[in-house]
Amino acid sequence: MNRAVAGLTIRVVRTTDADALTALRKIRESLSPSGEVVSPEGRKRTIAVFGEPLTPIQVVQKICRDVRTQGFKAVAAYTEKLDGVRLTPKNVRVSEAELKAAHSSVEPEFLKAVRRIRRNIERFHAGVLPTTATLHDRDRCTLQLRYLPLKRVGICVPGGAASYPSTILMTAVPALVAGVEEIAVVSPPTQNGADSPYVRATCYELGIRELYRVGGAQGVAALAYGVTGIPAVDKIVGPGNLFVALAKREVFGQVDIDMLAGPTEVIVLADRTARPAYVASELISQAEHAPGCSILITWHDKLVDKVIRELERQLATLERGELALQSLQEFGAIIVTRNADEAVELVNEIAPEHLYILTREPRAILDRVKNAGAIFLGPYSPVASGDYAAGPSHVLPTGGTARFSSCLTSVDFLKRSSVIELHPRGLLELAPDIEVLARVEGLTAHAASVRIRVDQIQAEQAAEPTES
Repeated sequence: MNRAVAGLTIRVVRTTDADALTALRKIRESLSPSGEVVSPEGRKRTIAVFGEPLTPIQVVQKICRDVRTQGFKAVAAYTEKLDGVRLTPKNVRVSEAELKAAHSSVEPEFLKAVRRIRRNIERFHAGVLPTTATLHDRDRCTLQLRYLPLKRVGICVPGGAASYPSTILMTAVPALVAGVEEIAVVSPPTQNGADSPYVRATCYELGIRELYRVGGAQGVAALAYGVTGIPAVDKIVGPGNLFVALAKREVFGQVDIDMLAGPTEVIVLADRTARPAYVASELISQAEHAPGCSILITWHDKLVDKVIRELERQLATLERGELALQSLQEFGAIIVTRNADEAVELVNEIAPEHLYILTREPRAILDRVKNAGAIFLGPYSPVASGDYAAGPSHVLPTGGTARFSSCLTSVDFLKRSSVIELHPRGLLELAPDIEVLARVEGLTAHAASVRIRVDQIQAEQAAEPTES
């Protein structure tokens, strides 16, 4: 069933309506990185560039293959076709002078905000860093789990409908806290991307001197394979559109990636104590990304009409209200459950990117939530606080992947190595078990590599003089 109020139509369903919930799942699947959601403009551009209506997966595979085999030539060709900008090895990188000039040109209030937010992010991510763990077992062995930072990381920063200096903060600062030496940022050659004074100023403020004017799948491929003017990286992180997500999946294995993230999503879990205005503002704030999936789950039926009225009122006052309206109508929903237990069960099944708990006792609900990327508790913790300033990164799993994937942290920029140092007694104790398994598996050289040492140890021990 749909309810319409002065032009706003949003799905209102009950958990007893199996067909409606099935439709909701299909909406979320269409927004996942495995989906085929492309704007009409994107379809036109695909045909214009490739001469046929290729699927997003086919487009990304071709772009990555061309960049891998042709290098910068392919990067420049696709940038000109898709962004209308002609790149050369000399102008693809924003110069340090340009970064410094942008830093000098932006408002002092902006830089002060960047510095305050940076401190918040640093404090949180420094607090979650692991240290080398060491196990000393007397004279048997010393075992360690050692952590070292990645040397070089690439960051994708969107630059289409809006400028995102916050993404630089939320990705680069955790990497810096982890000790990453080199950070390369790619962003489209647009006024909201690499040409944005705010993007440039943020890079300069953080000490980042590698900002490249290339985005999309070609930017991801350039980072992964390395091309003239853009050295390859070890890991690629950061959000982007469907093509960026698919490109990250395509290059995984050549480099590491953070996750396969699709369009943003939020679930607001609310009871009778929730203020309708707060609920509506959260649904709209994610919907304005367009596309964005915004869902209210409540077991308080009277909240539904109040929220719909607030949605209409607030949409009429916002600059991006029309975009948010379209997104709410296409990807939004209000779900009425029988009770709180059923609501939490549904949240765990959906595994949202953002979960906002607006209930009388949010921590009681939190204890039962198993799957969510970022969780916000209480009336004074809007999702925007996590998007911009609180400290945890806003790079989060979407499309139900919070069942097994996690938010980006400084830990993601570390690699682990195990260190094993056995002493003679330790090897003697392990040797029989090693040899048994090696024989079972038919790996006789493994067993022999142990036996040759055991024989030597035993010979040396036999030769030692005994105390009289």
